[in-house]
Amino acid sequence: MCGIVAYIGDKQAFPIILEGLKRLEYRGYDSAGISILNDDITTVKKKGKVSELEKATKNVDMNGTIGIGHTRWATHGKPDDINAHPHVSNSGRLTLIHNGIIENYASIKTALIELGHNFKSETDTEVLVNLIEELQNQKNISLEDAVREALTRVVGAYAIVVIDKNDPNVLVGARKSSPLVIGIGDNEYFLASDASPIIKFTNKVVYLQDEEIVTVRRNADFEVRNIKNQIQTPQIKELDLKIEELEKGGFDHFMLKEIFQQPVTIFESMRGRINAEEGWVSVGGMQDHMKKFENANRLIFVACGTSWHSALIAEYLFEDLARVPVEVEYASEFRYRNPIISENDVVIALSQSGETADTLAALSLAKKKGALTYGIVNVIGSSIARMTDCGSYIHAGPEIGVASTKAFTSQLVILSLMALNLGHRKGTINEGDFRKLIFALESLPSKVERILKLNEKIKYISAEIKNSQHALYLGRGYNFPAALEGALKLKEISYIHAEGYPAAEMKHGPIALIDEHMPVIVIATNESAREKIESNIQEVKARKGIVIAVILEGDEKIKEMADYSIEIPEVAEPLSPLLSAIPLQLLSYHIAVMRDCDVDQPRNLAKSVTVE
Repeated sequence: MCGIVAYIGDKQAFPIILEGLKRLEYRGYDSAGISILNDDITTVKKKGKVSELEKATKNVDMNGTIGIGHTRWATHGKPDDINAHPHVSNSGRLTLIHNGIIENYASIKTALIELGHNFKSETDTEVLVNLIEELQNQKNISLEDAVREALTRVVGAYAIVVIDKNDPNVLVGARKSSPLVIGIGDNEYFLASDASPIIKFTNKVVYLQDEEIVTVRRNADFEVRNIKNQIQTPQIKELDLKIEELEKGGFDHFMLKEIFQQPVTIFESMRGRINAEEGWVSVGGMQDHMKKFENANRLIFVACGTSWHSALIAEYLFEDLARVPVEVEYASEFRYRNPIISENDVVIALSQSGETADTLAALSLAKKKGALTYGIVNVIGSSIARMTDCGSYIHAGPEIGVASTKAFTSQLVILSLMALNLGHRKGTINEGDFRKLIFALESLPSKVERILKLNEKIKYISAEIKNSQHALYLGRGYNFPAALEGALKLKEISYIHAEGYPAAEMKHGPIALIDEHMPVIVIATNESAREKIESNIQEVKARKGIVIAVILEGDEKIKEMADYSIEIPEVAEPLSPLLSAIPLQLLSYHIAVMRDCDVDQPRNLAKSVTVE
């Protein structure tokens, strides 16, 4: 969850680290801190966002060419100055930043207290830095050896970087289940949670693997060893990322920029994978294992949050178009319930970041059971991309806003392509329907552009309901998961309590909540269930509920029934969630802005959930 960045080289470290923390703030913004090593280690850390840290360093000498920085999403200990990172060992010799959770910290802490260590914070991180120092002193070993031995004694997840006051020319980093990237510059190195703080300075990176430790020395080559002290040969990769992609580009918020990017990102997700004129779909990661997909007993999707909603839509797609049984699992539950997995199953993991801890654990379980594992991720070189047997990148580009928008629709594009690809191969979809759907897919970017032109109308509707305390989202069929996603977006960024339901389930409880203060957002684009949707709207209106209907263009009947309507272009039903998502994203965005909420960094959330 947290963001870490470190630098060693010839330049001043402080401005590089501070800028890096601003780029990593989407990973956590409860507190932030920086340590710079010169003759001594100067550490400044503050509760709140990086801007608060920047203010606190105004009159502090932060000169030095080696340093570490951290922006925190609180796990152990409340967000405050004391629990903020970096953490310093008792003697002041070592300073450490950490992303992850040390599960056995309590027993280690007890042992260290008996050895005379004192603790100022409530964090597991302070325990780890003191454990490293204790081993360093007991055994008279180097920093990298002390880190290696300490990590053999801890249980949990970590990405760490450590500096030693007695050795101002070295950084030591390590990772397990939390990402750590090495940036290789000109006589300088960077360590970070992801590439965003690095790309301004270099496009050459190494993605550290689980249980690997990197030692970076000034004016020397870096060295990677595993936890067993075996030298590793890392692969240097070149990033295809532009600094402009990490800026707001004239928009008020990253979320709004990312909503408006969707005509392009949807196209990029399809590019090279579909040709409607020639009548083919080909998803590269799938092709080499097509027999496995064709003969699979089940497809099992594992995901969390918005990605879980994408997986629910995938269940409709694959069962409808490819006639293969599908199960959709919360990754966090899947791993703990002793699931039945066989070699004839395909386990598909969905994650924007590719670093979601529960999803990684679910994949590990699936691999042990012999299932084929497939990853659908956005971040190139991420842990899920490296762990899975095969997979597809969604090519949505960096998504900075914590509430996922363009990654959701890009996931749906890939899932639609995969279902069509498999259905066509198996012969479960006839040629005419196949052609109609791939032409419909290719038309999506232009249809999204038309929806985005409704922004001012959606803004007006948002103003009408912005003071609501609760909201209900209803959908049927393919649009039931879209209702869940719409409700999640509203909850995430506006802090309005919202729930998504299958429209038919409204009568089994939620209808009791409906009154003149309750907005009910109905996704009413399903022609297959039109009469039932109309009936649901009538039921809401009979209880004086406020109906906001997402309808197909020209649907005068439902428009007349609803208090407000948002018309989207006609689209094939399997693809309707891709279009209905856009107005729901804009509705949530405008309501959040009007309620003066922090849209890009909503409270208590972080973009990448790298801890359980």
